[in-house]
Amino acid sequence: MKSVGIFLICVGLLCGCASSTQLSLYQKLDGKAGLARIVDSFIYQIGNDEQVIHYFEHSNIEHFRQGFITHMCMLVEGPCTYDGDSMVAIHTGMHITEKDFNRVVDLLISAMNEQNISHSLQNEILSRMAPLRGEIIKM
Repeated sequence: MKSVGIFLICVGLLCGCASSTQLSLYQKLDGKAGLARIVDSFIYQIGNDEQVIHYFEHSNIEHFRQGFITHMCMLVEGPCTYDGDSMVAIHTGMHITEKDFNRVVDLLISAMNEQNISHSLQNEILSRMAPLRGEIIKM
């Protein structure tokens, strides 16, 4: 009887541990600080890329940084509300090609690798961003 009681206590503790380890994607990325590190690496990657830098030449980098952090925060179900311009409004007239879009995605992946984001988390992030593709590539 005593061993059954100990077993039940252990099972209860294990169940409690299992439910407390269910972190959100936002938490797995270290919250807003982690997102800021990814975005900072991403901006650095863009700044050193001759293929796509021209899209950002006249951008307010701090405005872009804050908007992208907030947008990513919302996409990964963090406590943020993105109330900036729509992706269509931001990208209309930029004539972003599929090749350049794909290059920017590669730079984001490189930034996430630089920040040691696991491939499974990268895939989760990219799958949440993928539906925006049609709003960004406008011929």
